[in-house]
Amino acid sequence: MSTNDEPTQQSLPAEADERRHDRLGEKLPIKMLHDRVLVRTEAGEGERRSTGGILIPATAEISKRCAWAEAVAVGQSVRSVEPGDRVLYDPEDKLEVEVRGATYVLLRERDLHAVAAMRFGDTEGSTGLYL
Repeated sequence: MSTNDEPTQQSLPAEADERRHDRLGEKLPIKMLHDRVLVRTEAGEGERRSTGGILIPATAEISKRCAWAEAVAVGQSVRSVEPGDRVLYDPEDKLEVEVRGATYVLLRERDLHAVAAMRFGDTEGSTGLYL
């Protein structure tokens, strides 16, 4: 057995490849797995305006409410959501992740409450509501 602190031959290629990506600043492609949905939230948690034009400060406590977001990427097991759809979710169940400097929310398909998309326009069982 060698007493020097050099990495073994087996670990060298993976570590060298990782360092090469870090050094060059390359951006690796991302594939969503299973039933995961990556969404971009529409508004920050700062000040907002009511429909009547009243400014509501960020510190104001509001009742628990769901939020809308845009689906950016979906896993291969997701059946009801496609990238570009708007989805309704509970902000308390979210898991935030930063990808390439932007913050997204990672959800499971079962954690979504509704999906809004143009392809649902003429389907039976529609609520008749439009966003």
